[in-house]
This record gives sequence, C-alpha cells and structure tokens, in this order.
Amino acid sequence: MLAENLRKLSKSEKILLINDLWDEIADTEDDFPLSLDTKELLDRRYEAFQANPEEGLPWDEVKKRIQSEL
Repeated sequence: MLAENLRKLSKSEKILLINDLWDEIADTEDDFPLSLDTKELLDRRYEAFQANPEEGLPWDEVKKRIQSEL
C-alpha cells in the first residue's frame, strides 16, 4: 500500500517528495484560481511592501522568533 511505503522513507526522502509534489502543484495554478477578494488582498499587501520594503523582516528572523516562543 502507498501509505506504508511512504512511512518507510527517511525524513530527507519525504522532504524531497514534498518538494517535488509542491512544484508540480505550483505549476498548475489555473487549477486553483484566486477569488477576487484574495487577489485584491494580495495586491494591497504587495503594494504596501513596495512602498516600504524595509519594514518587514526576513523569513529566517521570523522563524527564529516563532521557534523561540514555542
């Protein structure tokens, strides 16, 4: 059975599989169209970023902060 075979994979193999699956999903964006509300929200957030790109934090810093609070 597929699930049993997946459980036998190492963590690194599972991560590689997830990456491959995600890349395949991301290549088919037409299968998951954004709603108008979501598109408008993303556009507003992108415009806010463009206006103040230094305001945010790099992902590594955000991730460390979240992990330290766990």
